[in-house]
Amino acid sequence: MKDRETGRPAPAPEPRQTAIDPFVEHRRLLFGTAYHMLGSVADAEDILQDAWLKWHAVDQDLVEHPKAYLVRTVTNLALNHLTSARAVRETYVGPWLPEPLITPSNAVEETEMAETVSTAMLVVLETLNPTERVVFVLREVFGYSYAEIGGFLDRPAATVRQISRRARSHVQARRPRFDADDGARQEVTEKFMAACHGGDLNALMELLAPEVTLWNDGGGIVTAARRPLHGPDHVARWILGVMAKPVSADIRLEPAVVNGELSVVGMIGDYLVGALTYDIHDGRIENIRFQVNPNKLNGIQTAGGTDGPTLNTKGTR
Repeated sequence: MKDRETGRPAPAPEPRQTAIDPFVEHRRLLFGTAYHMLGSVADAEDILQDAWLKWHAVDQDLVEHPKAYLVRTVTNLALNHLTSARAVRETYVGPWLPEPLITPSNAVEETEMAETVSTAMLVVLETLNPTERVVFVLREVFGYSYAEIGGFLDRPAATVRQISRRARSHVQARRPRFDADDGARQEVTEKFMAACHGGDLNALMELLAPEVTLWNDGGGIVTAARRPLHGPDHVARWILGVMAKPVSADIRLEPAVVNGELSVVGMIGDYLVGALTYDIHDGRIENIRFQVNPNKLNGIQTAGGTDGPTLNTKGTR
């Protein structure tokens, strides 16, 4: 088509811009917020589903700040869920551990949540009351101001500041020690898998700190230790005992980045049967958290966005 005045070809019309749904745009942030507050992939996904329904039920043209509106919605849904979940966990069979989340290295770096999403940190957050946990996550993990958090929770900024100070003090007192050296963690992880596969009791005990403790979450669904195990001898014999059972004959251990840290997962074929995370201090494993509850392992598949678990190695040979 030509321009009527110049006779030259008329410029092509610019493509129409399609607005991105704010919910889709901020979904990663919303999921991270919910997961930090709940420690559960499945529950975080449920919260996002409810938030999506609420978002599409309002007149979005009247929402001046969609991101803040969505974070507030997820925050309050998570707070309500936390309040009810506390009663349920009082009757939980055996130790309760968070749902593991397979996290690609680049995703952790992008969201700057490697330490705060660790299983150890999520366990510490479980000791906070629901309001303290929500405030801590919004302030310490996502960097919201006291005024912004107060707006989310309908509380004065001064009150939020007090809650934040109390929660931060509580977390700092219980934050586990750990070594951040990736090379040391890789070396210990490789030795741990070799000792488990080889049934080498002495080699395994040498990797465990004198004060090592193991928590095993089976949720009453699969066989698991219902009380924490303490000491290198007890923990090592229990691990090798599990590996020696006929039901474990086909299990292979593989490295994977779980909750931002190089860890170990147990596989039978393409089926995930366990996720093992741990703290390393002075070159030895100090705390072990062994998740085998099948209801909590399904979330790893959701996080991977595939029909099976997405295992992302980090620095392994």
